[in-house]
Amino acid sequence: MTTDQQTPAEKTNYRQTPTYSDTIAFAKQLVEASPAIEYRGFGYSGQGRELPLVIASETQTFTPDAAHEQGKAVVLIQACIHSGEPDGKDAGFALLRDIAITQTAAGILTNVVLLFIPIYNTDGHERSTPYNRINQNGPESMGWRTTSTYQNLNRDYMKADTPETRAWLRLWNEWSPDLFIDCHVTDGADYRCNITYHHEHHAGVDHAVLEWEQDVFDDKVARATAAAGNVISWYLEFIDNRDLTLGTRDFNGSPRFSTGYVPLRNRPGILIETHMIKDYRSRVIGTYDFLRAALTEVNNAPDELIRIGREADERTVEAARVYNPSNLYPLNFELTDESTPFELKAFEYVTEESDVSGDLRVIYGREPLDLTIPMYDKFRVTAAVAPPLHYIIPAQWWEPIDILKEHGVRHKTLATWTSIEVESYRFVNVTWPSGPFEGRHMPRLDVERVTEVRQFPPGSMVVPVAQPLGKLILNLLEPEAPDSFAKWGFFNAIFEEKEYAEHYVLETLARELMEKDPELKREFESLVATDADFAASPSARLRFFYKRSPYWDPQMNLYPVGRIIRVLDLPLI
Repeated sequence: MTTDQQTPAEKTNYRQTPTYSDTIAFAKQLVEASPAIEYRGFGYSGQGRELPLVIASETQTFTPDAAHEQGKAVVLIQACIHSGEPDGKDAGFALLRDIAITQTAAGILTNVVLLFIPIYNTDGHERSTPYNRINQNGPESMGWRTTSTYQNLNRDYMKADTPETRAWLRLWNEWSPDLFIDCHVTDGADYRCNITYHHEHHAGVDHAVLEWEQDVFDDKVARATAAAGNVISWYLEFIDNRDLTLGTRDFNGSPRFSTGYVPLRNRPGILIETHMIKDYRSRVIGTYDFLRAALTEVNNAPDELIRIGREADERTVEAARVYNPSNLYPLNFELTDESTPFELKAFEYVTEESDVSGDLRVIYGREPLDLTIPMYDKFRVTAAVAPPLHYIIPAQWWEPIDILKEHGVRHKTLATWTSIEVESYRFVNVTWPSGPFEGRHMPRLDVERVTEVRQFPPGSMVVPVAQPLGKLILNLLEPEAPDSFAKWGFFNAIFEEKEYAEHYVLETLARELMEKDPELKREFESLVATDADFAASPSARLRFFYKRSPYWDPQMNLYPVGRIIRVLDLPLI
C-alpha cells in the first residue's frame, strides 16, 4: 500500500484521527480514486456544518430507487455519534479504501449499497482536545460527546430535538436501509476484549429479525471477527467493576438509542463498542474486521435480509388491522433475576481500601484471568397495550405532529370540527425529577383509562396504526412507553393548574358541598382522622373540596391524544 492510499489515521500510526475538514478531504479523495464511491451531504448541524455521507457500491448503484430495483441490500454504518469515539470513522475509511482502491476487500459490495456516515456529530467532533474522555486510550485528541447545544444524539432518536436527528430521519426515510450498525467506544471494567457488540433481543423485536441477528452476528460475524485476531465479546456492563464475579447485566436500549430505535422500524440494529482501554490501533482494526465480516455476510445473502425486513413490516401492519383488546404489544421491559453462565476473558485484579476516596479501589493487572460469571440477559414485559385502529392528535399540539411527520409516519388530517368517541388516559401519581435530562423535564406518571366523546378541531392528525411504522407510533403515543411524547415532556403544560381559588371562598364551598353530599362529608372526616399529613395541612383540606367541585379543571392531567378503536367515517383530507 502506498502512502497516498493510507487513511489519515494510518499515516500517523493511529496516534491521531482526522479533523472534520481532513475527513471530508479524504472522502473526496476516495471519490476521485474510484467510481465505486460517491460523496454528498445529508443535512446540516446546529452550527451549520454539512453532515457527510459516503455512498459505496461496486456496481455504482447510488440512488435508493436503483438499489431497490436491483435488489441490493442497503446497509447504513454510522460513526462519531459520540465524537470522542472515532473508531468507526477510521475503520470505515480503511474498509472503503480496501474495497474500492487496493481491492483487498473487493467483492463485498456487489450486492450491497453501503451508506457510511463518518462523522454524525460534526459540531462535537470539532470540540477536540486530549482531555475529552478520561477513560479512553487514544487517539491523541478526540471530540466531545454532545452537540453544540449539549444534546446527546444517541438519546434523540424519538424526540428528534436536533437538526442532526431530523436530517438522519430524512436520510433513513429516503433510503429505507435493511441493516444499521452504530460504532462506539465503551466505558467500564478492564478485560481482554478489544471489541464488544450488542443487539436488542426483547419481545419488542420482530422474531425473524432477531433470529437473523443471532444467526449472522452472534454466530458468523463474531466468529469471523475473532478469527481475524480480535478478542470479541457480547456487550459487558458489570454489576460492580470491583467484583466481576457478581456478573454482568444486559442492556435494554430503549428507542431513544439508535439500536433501540431501528428495531421499531423492523430492521436489525447492531451496536459496536470497542474497549476504551485498548490502544487506538487495536480498536480501529477490531471495528474494521467486524464491519468487513458483516458486509461479507450481507453480500452473500442480500435477499434474505431484505425479505425478513419486508415480512416484519407485513406482520406489523396485519397486527393492527382489527382492534383486539387481547392483542397486547409490549412497550417496556426490565431484566429478570434469571441468568446464564458467561465466559469472561478478564485480567487479574485486586482491591484495596483507598485513602483518597475512602472507598474500595480496584487495580487491574495484565495477567489473563478466565471467569465464569452470571449474565443477566432475560427480560420481562412491564407495560403492554392493545393497538387502537387510529390515534388522533389535536391540531394545537403541533410539536408532536411535526415530529411524527419527520419520522415518516403515514397520516390523514381532520377536515372539520368533529365529535369523536375516543379512549385516552388521565395521568395520576405524577412526579418530577430534580433536574433536566437532555434538556427536558421528564415526568414519572401512572395512567387511568378513560373513554369519552371529545371535540377535535380541523387540522388534527389522524394516524392509522396498521402501517409499517406501527411499532414506532405506539412507542411515541402510548404514555407508558419509555420514550413516548408524554414521557419526554411534550405535554407538560397539562400538568399545570391554571385557575386558583382563595381559601375564604373554598371555606364556604366546602360547607355547601358537605351539606349537599353526606358521603363526601364522611370521606373528608375519615381522611382527617386517618391521614395526619392531610389533617395538618389547611391547603390540602380545602383542595379536597376544590377538586371535587365543578370548578376544578376537568382537562388537567388529561392526555390530549385519543385512541380510536372503532371503524369511523371521519371527514379526512
